[in-house]
Amino acid sequence: MSDKRYQIRIDVQSRYLPEQSDADEGRYAFAYTVRITNVGSVTSQLISRHWLIRDDGGRLVEVKGLGVVGHQPLLQPGQSFEYTSGSQIGTPSGSMRGSYFFVAEDGHRFDADIPEFVLSMPRTLH
Repeated sequence: MSDKRYQIRIDVQSRYLPEQSDADEGRYAFAYTVRITNVGSVTSQLISRHWLIRDDGGRLVEVKGLGVVGHQPLLQPGQSFEYTSGSQIGTPSGSMRGSYFFVAEDGHRFDADIPEFVLSMPRTLH
């Protein structure tokens, strides 16, 4: 059971970017907006990210790095941080999931899971 003092809620919305995609080249671009909210009771700082990006062809890409979009936000209880980033995959649809690593002001270290979300090109009728 997780400690309620260290709780982070993560909400993600993705959208297809037709202007940055090229089906003939097998390149499908997506933007995703992430809202990270500290719903716990201890101020915590996001230190790093870990993403697993999968396309429908079974290709898996792992991405690790410090911060998000150049930031390591410090979140007081109840505070949120929102950012938009992007990803490219080789099929019209796929998914992403992962985790953020946090350090609380009392020194406690923990991961916040990023729930899996879908990357999908809208289907058009001809």
